[in-house]
Amino acid sequence: MKSTFKIYQKGTIQAEIGFYFYKIHIMGRFRQEVEIINANDTALLKAGYIKESEVRQMKVEMMVDTGAYMICINEELKNQLGLEINDRQEGVLTNGDRHLFDIAGPIEIRIHNRRTISEAIVLPGNAEPLLGSIPLEAMDLLVDPKMGQLVVPKDRPYIAQTLIL
Repeated sequence: MKSTFKIYQKGTIQAEIGFYFYKIHIMGRFRQEVEIINANDTALLKAGYIKESEVRQMKVEMMVDTGAYMICINEELKNQLGLEINDRQEGVLTNGDRHLFDIAGPIEIRIHNRRTISEAIVLPGNAEPLLGSIPLEAMDLLVDPKMGQLVVPKDRPYIAQTLIL
């Protein structure tokens, strides 16, 4: 029986073993469609200052990276959403380099029937957006490593659960 493995870009391995094909997602990294919204616009809409059509929002594909802790967007997304720079923070890249990054927000993140509001690290240029562990925990979403997707827990499908200590 002949076995072959093909590694596809960013986290998917396809294994051919005999007549069977298996797709394996490398734990912790895969893409997910995410709706991101300028949370200040949402507040202005609720207060009656702007119309729903004026709320800056978009759907983007983000790399879900459980090794990252925040949401990271690029400069283009920050500008399209009209987010303000609130702070700067030192960040360490996977290669060990340290850089100062702008922190923008507030940004509302929606996936499935869950939402949270956060600030975002702004990556330079058109870097790939990342969704880290803190927003995932806030939305009570689980990583399904077999399918390479985010899922709502079966025992709490309608509302997120938070651990309060």
